[in-house]
Amino acid sequence: MIKYVPEMTSVVIEEIPDRVTLAVDISNCQGNCVGCHSPFLKEDVGEELTEEIIDRLVKENFGVNCFLFLGEGNDQRTLIRLADHVRSIGLEVALYSGRKDVEKDLYLTFDYVKIGPYMEHFGPLDSRTTNQRLYKVTHDTSCKPDYRLTDLTSRFWHKGIDPLREE
Repeated sequence: MIKYVPEMTSVVIEEIPDRVTLAVDISNCQGNCVGCHSPFLKEDVGEELTEEIIDRLVKENFGVNCFLFLGEGNDQRTLIRLADHVRSIGLEVALYSGRKDVEKDLYLTFDYVKIGPYMEHFGPLDSRTTNQRLYKVTHDTSCKPDYRLTDLTSRFWHKGIDPLREE
């Protein structure tokens, strides 16, 4: 079972470049990021996320073109099933994982995958020194392993001074 925290669900424009994204926080996080902004998501909190709830959330948030799972939870089979459902209703689907990498099945399931645990000394995704990466996944059966990754991380780096970079 995958659980989400309904009161944290929101439409965002800054998480996935060029997308109006419905961001859904997933509980039962398996990560151990020091400085985590939502440590309570490590707990078994929230409500079960189902295909029916996804349909309702998308209907209530007209105009979204991407659905973002903020976390993987602890049931990868259900996560993949829910992501496949999102794609079947015409939206792109994204995953933010705090792990260093994810399995091939997840790359084959998602259109966007963010990997890398948050490490304060490297900074978040909008820092040029970040260890995190956001990839656009292009599904392509003509290559092995059936997908290509395009690193979009630099799209988050704003011009100007990076507060974590020493001049």
